[in-house]
Order: sequence, then structure tokens, then C-alpha cells
Amino acid sequence: MNTTNLVSKWIAAAPYLHSVLRIVAGLMFFFGGMMNLFAFPVAIVPGGGTVPLMSQGGIGSILQFVGGALLVLGLFTRPVAFILSGMMAVAYFQFHAPQSFWPMINMGMPAVLYCFIWLYFSAAGAGPWSLDSKRNSK
Repeated sequence: MNTTNLVSKWIAAAPYLHSVLRIVAGLMFFFGGMMNLFAFPVAIVPGGGTVPLMSQGGIGSILQFVGGALLVLGLFTRPVAFILSGMMAVAYFQFHAPQSFWPMINMGMPAVLYCFIWLYFSAAGAGPWSLDSKRNSK
């Protein structure tokens, strides 16, 4: 196999890797919401509990859980990703940025990364392995 053929195959895989990124990032986001809401597989709330549903953390966890599931499926990807991007921007500036300017010090790197990953998907869409692509093909 020559280098040109390998490069062309790798380039052709880009749309599918786009979907893989959405699925994996959506799963990680979904699992974060699941831990806050159901303390499964482990509780991350001090004392082993869950977040109160009608609190800011509860609303954020619901958005993580439902939004993460929708992104894994690739359903309503653009609006869901836009909302989640905004949620992560708020989370960063409200909870992390006051601690320190630097994301690696204020523990805000996941919030920043998710903010920009979701912003990207709000513009780029879900990719070929998604329910959105199935809905649009009919």
C-alpha cells in the first residue's frame, strides 16, 4: 500500500470519525449526568447522595443526562449541542474562573473542552452515523 492510498483512506474516514467523536463525547457527558442524578456507578456528590433536582446542579445534571443521550444518538444535534455549549461556558465562568485564571489550576479544562466540542457540533452537525442523518435522508 502506498502512502497516497493510505492518506486518501484516512481522509475518507473523516466523516465517520466525526460521528465517533460525537458518540464518545456524548457518552462521557451522559455518564457525568448519570452519576449526579442516580449516584451510578458511583456517587460524586459528597456523602454518596445525588444533586437536588430543583437546584442549579440538578438542572445542569438533567441537561447532561438528556443532552448527552441525544448527542450519542445524534438526534437534534445542532440545537442540543448549542445549548450544552452555553451551559458549559456558564459552568466555567461561574464555578471555575473565579478560582484562578488558568483552567489547569481551576479544574476547568473539561468545561472548556466540552464547551468547544459542543460548539463545533452545533455548527458541523452530527455526522453520518446519527439519527439526524437518517431523518434528513427521507
